[in-house]
Amino acid sequence: MFFICDIEFELIYFTCIGLPAAWKPTSAQTVAAPEQPDSRGMLERLAYRAGQAKAKIQSIGETVLGFASAYYEDHIQPVAGGYVEWASKIRSSLWEKFQKAADNDMPPTHQPPEN
Repeated sequence: MFFICDIEFELIYFTCIGLPAAWKPTSAQTVAAPEQPDSRGMLERLAYRAGQAKAKIQSIGETVLGFASAYYEDHIQPVAGGYVEWASKIRSSLWEKFQKAADNDMPPTHQPPEN
């Protein structure tokens, strides 16, 4: 009975199958020149795919914006609304105090001296 060890089997496989398979594409490339691609058709396909990608990105952006606005309305606005209202009241009261102080400190209108 004849036993082939693993190293001998790998060597036989490589020389009989692997080497010719690796050699064939390189020899085929040197013989035949590649065909020139249809640049107009490629540009049209590229433009079409770019349009599809743009539409998909816009659709994803609209979806994300919808989720973000819904999250804001449900979770952030109820909490932040009170703080916004408080800040608005503070601003209004400070503005009123400033106006009263400005009205009290304003000198009377200047009248030109009479000659």
